[in-house]
Amino acid sequence: MTAHDATLEFTEADFRVRAARGLLPAPADRLFDPRTGQALGRSDWDLNKELAADLAAMDPARPAAVLVPIVLRTELTVLLTQRTDTLSSHAGQIAFPGGRIDGTDADAKAAALREAHEEIGLEPDHVEPLGYLDGYRTGTGYGITPLVAFVQPQFKLQLAPGEVAAAFEVPLRFLMTANNHLQQEREWRGRRRAFWAMPFGERYIWGATAGMLRNLFDRLYAS
Repeated sequence: MTAHDATLEFTEADFRVRAARGLLPAPADRLFDPRTGQALGRSDWDLNKELAADLAAMDPARPAAVLVPIVLRTELTVLLTQRTDTLSSHAGQIAFPGGRIDGTDADAKAAALREAHEEIGLEPDHVEPLGYLDGYRTGTGYGITPLVAFVQPQFKLQLAPGEVAAAFEVPLRFLMTANNHLQQEREWRGRRRAFWAMPFGERYIWGATAGMLRNLFDRLYAS
């Protein structure tokens, strides 16, 4: 059964079963090989294996964590953010709430919850962690731990000024439908690079965010 099957459910009960079966119970021990820089999980190079050697020439990845928030609507949705156009990196892009793991964070889960609260005002008591996706290495130097969690729909968001331009929800059904996963290309540092994209109306979901959503699909819905 694949995610383009219209008979699939996208309910809390169904997702719980899939999450228990497919998510990692703890973050991956290592996101990359410190000797070679090779990503041990997913990365921006998944569709460009010939460029994977670039990782070995990069500095060690900076640890980060994101929350993959599954909102408990009658039919589940995914909560995403759009970064402001004034940020120095990834301006205007669609992202999960999250950021660097710093010295005050007990672990990746604590970092993801802290960042979600700082960026969009999501209170931790509205969040029920379920498990982890594979680590994700970005071309901009981050090693991301994605935490998948249910979010109670009674939340009231407060967006961080100058950092988050908007927060919005996309039906999980749309994001877990394989036909909506496009492989596109653009020039990056003088070479063509392929990447996942999942355009949704006026929102262009691509790059690392789409790559992590593809990992969610592979773990929970591809069979």
